[in-house]
Amino acid sequence: MKKTSFLIVVFFVVFSVGAQYKNDIVIEPVLKTDTTTIGQKIVYPQVQNAEVTMSRITIPVGKSTGWHKHDYPVFAYVLKGVLTVEIENNKSVQFGENSTISEVMNTFHNGINNGKEEVILIAIYLGEKAKSLSTRKE
Repeated sequence: MKKTSFLIVVFFVVFSVGAQYKNDIVIEPVLKTDTTTIGQKIVYPQVQNAEVTMSRITIPVGKSTGWHKHDYPVFAYVLKGVLTVEIENNKSVQFGENSTISEVMNTFHNGINNGKEEVILIAIYLGEKAKSLSTRKE
């Protein structure tokens, strides 16, 4: 892509996202993806009663979420600490402060705090009313 074309695309994206707000509002995209952390295509679930849940999650030092999976898309932002995510295929990924996570779907994983301070995340679940946001591994 030519430099001029790139600038036009960047201008269009910034202008179109920010056009509905006043000039003194700063919009900084933190994640734009069509895949999960391990490359799975993001697919919106077909549900009867869609519900979005946003949670602040605190993981103390030395603790973990336990093995679980999500049937719905989940996105997270690391406010503090370093989160290590183990994925059932023996893969491990780390996410530091101010990083984003496009969580794996239908794949068991475990979030661990191996650091020296608590991990704080903001997680957004695109789920369904009266349905669990995750399934624990038995």
